[in-house]
Amino acid sequence: MPAVSETEIFAKKALLPDGWACDVSVRVGADGRILSVAPDTDAEDKRRGDTVDILLPAPVNLHSHAFQRAMAGMSERRGAEARDSFWTWRQIMFRFLDALTPEDIEAITAFVQMEMLEAGYAAVGEFHYLHHQPGGAPYENLAELSERIVVAASETGIGLTLLPVFYQHGGCDKRPLAPGQIRFGNDFDRFQKLHDLAANALKQLPGDAVLGVAPHSLRAVDADGLKLAADLAAENPLHMHLAEQVAEVDEVREAWGKRPVEWLLANRDVSANWCLIHCTQMTPEETLGLARSGAVAGLCPITESSLGDGIFDGLRYLAEGGRFGVGSDSNIRISLSEELRTLEYSQRLRDKCRAAVATSEKSTGRVLFEGAVTGGAQAAGRKSGAITEGGFADLLALDGRSIDLEGREGDEILDAWIFAGDDRMVADVWSAGRHVVKEGKHVKGEEIRAAYRATMTSLRERL
Repeated sequence: MPAVSETEIFAKKALLPDGWACDVSVRVGADGRILSVAPDTDAEDKRRGDTVDILLPAPVNLHSHAFQRAMAGMSERRGAEARDSFWTWRQIMFRFLDALTPEDIEAITAFVQMEMLEAGYAAVGEFHYLHHQPGGAPYENLAELSERIVVAASETGIGLTLLPVFYQHGGCDKRPLAPGQIRFGNDFDRFQKLHDLAANALKQLPGDAVLGVAPHSLRAVDADGLKLAADLAAENPLHMHLAEQVAEVDEVREAWGKRPVEWLLANRDVSANWCLIHCTQMTPEETLGLARSGAVAGLCPITESSLGDGIFDGLRYLAEGGRFGVGSDSNIRISLSEELRTLEYSQRLRDKCRAAVATSEKSTGRVLFEGAVTGGAQAAGRKSGAITEGGFADLLALDGRSIDLEGREGDEILDAWIFAGDDRMVADVWSAGRHVVKEGKHVKGEEIRAAYRATMTSLRERL
């Protein structure tokens, strides 16, 4: 993992909590936290460190299934059914994961974490449900695969919020886990042991690593299991898939007596440490209720588009003060700017409008970016989300020499990046002060890519 030493970053322009500033000095301590932020600093006063064009707080990728990165491009053919769907895609995913070894998972995870960092994310919430061997038998070390996620994070330097997934059943009727799900399953006692072992594994990482809990969904856990998982999480992050598909809503309503979001808000104390993933199938009342809860809506616009999930009711949710962040979920494509662009464009297509989330004070790009930064930090339980003293130095620098950024000032910088450019504009990334991306490339990129190539060659021979 890249070392952290006390350093200073001098930015010609920076987005601070109270707006844009020029000639900003940011001093970072050896613990990865920001020591001071000083605008209007004379360039001659900078003593050491790096000079960048445009400095931004770097967001958290709040929802990832790392192993699915290796599936990208493998699920675009129609199957035997007349209409492809999330459910047919899921069967492909189940068959794929049965071939994966611990070594595969480590190499794939390191590669996708590297891509996340190069795209501008400083940290990731890994929704980790692949726990056991093919066939469902536990590894000798119950947390073997959790440890592989940790080893990958140690190599890449990404900030990690590890979210071991609790998965009890194959559906709301409590049917046994199907062959593709069998690697996920635990009763609560075994899950608690796995969780404890994962906590121990995280001690290998610096102090910004966080452990949470992820009851998979109302399809995969029962009411008692959900309560036990929530109690185990306590004040730490609790993430959960919710209301992603119409068929899911119908199954939950039949078994639980209410729609997923409706039931959860009525029966659990949903608050700021909760992150509900997708929520693309909500009524207006549910949307307002979720916004008022203080929880974070975890949106994955590229994956939700890929799987045909539906469109999140973003305008209603934001109007009520709802908090959100973005994640790459299936990792079919890692692009921070594209996640934000797709979120905005989905609102425009549905409502036949432009600049859907913009306000009279802030542009579309500013609303999207700041929302993702603050919501992602909250969901990850991470003291970041702003360039401010005392917070972790999760920072992102854009290359001001990029053609689409030339002459841009203020919010136009974010608008140009998100809507005219792409993640090639990302020049540098720091994760809790670890300088992991320089000149657009990860500092260990060559060896991480080589390991991934070897893994994919071997995996293709086994599939």
